[in-house]
Amino acid sequence: MNDFPEPKFVDAGGVRLAVYERGAGAPGRPPLVLVHGWPEIAYSWKNQIGPLSNAGWRVIAVDLKGFGASDAPADGALYDVRHMTDDFAALLDALAIEKAIFCGHDWGGALVWPMAQLHPARVAGLIGLSTPHRPPPPAPPLAIIEKRFTANHYFIRFQEEGAPEQLFENDVERFFAFMFRKPAPREKWPSLVPAVYDLMARFQRGRAPDPRDLVLSSEDLQVYVGAYRKSGFRGGINLYRNVDRNWEIMKTVDPVIEAPTLWIGGELDLFLPPEGAEPMDKLIPDLEKHVLSGCGHWLTWERPAELNAIMVDWLDRRFGAKRD
Repeated sequence: MNDFPEPKFVDAGGVRLAVYERGAGAPGRPPLVLVHGWPEIAYSWKNQIGPLSNAGWRVIAVDLKGFGASDAPADGALYDVRHMTDDFAALLDALAIEKAIFCGHDWGGALVWPMAQLHPARVAGLIGLSTPHRPPPPAPPLAIIEKRFTANHYFIRFQEEGAPEQLFENDVERFFAFMFRKPAPREKWPSLVPAVYDLMARFQRGRAPDPRDLVLSSEDLQVYVGAYRKSGFRGGINLYRNVDRNWEIMKTVDPVIEAPTLWIGGELDLFLPPEGAEPMDKLIPDLEKHVLSGCGHWLTWERPAELNAIMVDWLDRRFGAKRD
């Protein structure tokens, strides 16, 4: 796995999580917990874990519950935001960590924001990649998504029990080649929406993508393929099946986050465009934002050197000094 750390398994409150650690960290620095998105695994941080640990940080990448080598309980209710953030707190307990800096991409970003709201005493700082922090919408999110983008939007179609899992598991290799592609230029976006959000139909009728369009190597792609052939897709899809439940949990929670925060997005991220992060300034007083020009959704693969430089610079400025 290209020098990626071997997993160790941690009992996080009754769920066994696979964690991949590197670096002891300089004295006084909080550890950094890296939280992947969908359809990803901890290996998504392959290009970050070395540079971050070499810069003096203890780095802990985790396979989320339901992903990779971690446990994947069948009960879909265990994947709501309350249970997932409780997993993070239990992970810190198991590793004897009081506070950590949480860094999340995609769904990982959607989980580290509520981690700071529901477990603020365990969060030293936050890094969000792609996913902005937003206040709860005025109505259940699935109804809003369906009204704006039709019932073919993947958030809606993923509610059908077993359907997306069966579809994607029929050809796991083509699925990941379909997902990890270079972004479309902005001038094409109006012609792509809303059909681009019907992932299931696009995958069903799509041909094998050109390998030259991939944002990662064929070797790295095979790591995902191997992991999902073992785990299947159900755990990750369960995150989507809790979208409205998460809204119920978070709608009365104060959306203001006090922890120092860094947000980084991609200029060409059609699914989470950087314009969506503009309202964050009103919710996070201590916020720094960056947009990577010419970059799409897969920041960790598309622009690793630039991403790592921004992260290390911010971490050193905000948390680098030794503390008593």
